[in-house]
Amino acid sequence: MQDTIVKTRYWHRLEDGRLQCDLCPRHCHLREGQRGLCYVRQRLDDEIMLVSYGRSSGFCVDPIEKKPLNHYYPGSSVLSFGTAGCNLACKFCQNWDMSKSREMDTLADAASPQKLARVAAELSCQSVAFTYNDPVIFHEYAIDVAAACRERDVKTVAVTAGYIDPEPRVEFFAAMDAANVDLKAFTERFYHKICGGHLSPVLETLEYIHHETDCWLELTTLLIPGENDADEELQEMTAWVVEKLGPDVPMHFTAFHPDWKMRDIKSTPAATLTRARGIAMNNGVHYAYTGNVHDNKGSSTWCQGCGELLIERDWYVLGRWGLDANGCCASCGERLPGHFLDQPGHFGARRIPVSLSRYADA
Repeated sequence: MQDTIVKTRYWHRLEDGRLQCDLCPRHCHLREGQRGLCYVRQRLDDEIMLVSYGRSSGFCVDPIEKKPLNHYYPGSSVLSFGTAGCNLACKFCQNWDMSKSREMDTLADAASPQKLARVAAELSCQSVAFTYNDPVIFHEYAIDVAAACRERDVKTVAVTAGYIDPEPRVEFFAAMDAANVDLKAFTERFYHKICGGHLSPVLETLEYIHHETDCWLELTTLLIPGENDADEELQEMTAWVVEKLGPDVPMHFTAFHPDWKMRDIKSTPAATLTRARGIAMNNGVHYAYTGNVHDNKGSSTWCQGCGELLIERDWYVLGRWGLDANGCCASCGERLPGHFLDQPGHFGARRIPVSLSRYADA
């Protein structure tokens, strides 16, 4: 097992002697011993180090639809894991026990990139997902895992807020096969007040991924009543997606439930998600989905050519499959954007915790 502390490259020295982390737009200024807001990047021995390399808050085999990715090997299984910390401060975080953790003991499970890739292959996982907290903050580990996975023909998926600087962004997304980016809202007010960040770097990341990489992209927006669910904001967001990314980037609208520092807000009504999906489709988004609610129609995929049902979904369980072996509509031949196998996977809605310590290192 490699050391859990490794050197990083994206930083520079300021005139006052502090070191500025250049991984994300926060640009934390650190004196010796100090950590960035993400908590896992720390100034040690006059350098900025990643102090969580190779350590995880836990591993679990999930359906790919849970990430959520609906156009990326549907029905397949994915080995999911995260670490501790985050570079945003979202008050509604639904993985706060990991992303807000300040205890390194949270990182109870460990694996080298090579072991993680091998175990994923042994478990017949199509991919490995960096999730639960943002993989941007464990940039070096995620990239090394991705390289090890490619040697075993295992894909890698980043579930991220896309809050990353331009230079490390190039290296990071070159290593990823797919990404679901959390577009948290479409106002600077929301990003600043609720997340402690800014909107524009996320939009820049989205355009970069879609236009400059081969990384498959899907978007998710968690709709919070009274905060980011107004018709006007959804109109602006979905119109921007169609204009800047095109109509074929899938959008997922998911339901908020009270958590972390926003326990006084009620859960999102299913009707809100249906309304958001309708706005997106009226603005030209071809593939808009509802999530975290039971909605067979809103979670299924429909052909843009003839309207036929292509992929039926009941929560994370697939039903009817209307694609041919080439990923096209079996009725009219319209190609469905994404990555598909000849036949759908059948992993279903299972969630299987995995202890990597039970697997041999060699």
